[in-house]
Amino acid sequence: MRIQWNLILALIFALIIAIFAVVNVDSVRVDYVFGTTYFPLILVILGSALLGGLIVGSIGLFRNFMLQRQVKQLTKEKAQLETTVQEFNKESDVIKTEDSDDGEEKQVETT
Repeated sequence: MRIQWNLILALIFALIIAIFAVVNVDSVRVDYVFGTTYFPLILVILGSALLGGLIVGSIGLFRNFMLQRQVKQLTKEKAQLETTVQEFNKESDVIKTEDSDDGEEKQVETT
């Protein structure tokens, strides 16, 4: 449901930008490092919106990549910890069975 709301908001935002760009069709001067050119304002507005979307998308992809990498690392760590817990449980069971064979219960301290 959240994805649908994000899509609806993105479409509304795109519509607002498109309307704003169509209303502003005058030619404007754009200064570059190497010179000056004239572009219709509609291209400047749409180009800026597209460039902003690409930057935000790139940052989102990078963040997603880093989170996936962290999930892999944490999954490996979890598996190792589960293995360690299973080994401790086996050792604890062995100690309990040895103690019960002796007929007396002993407390085993674990640190």
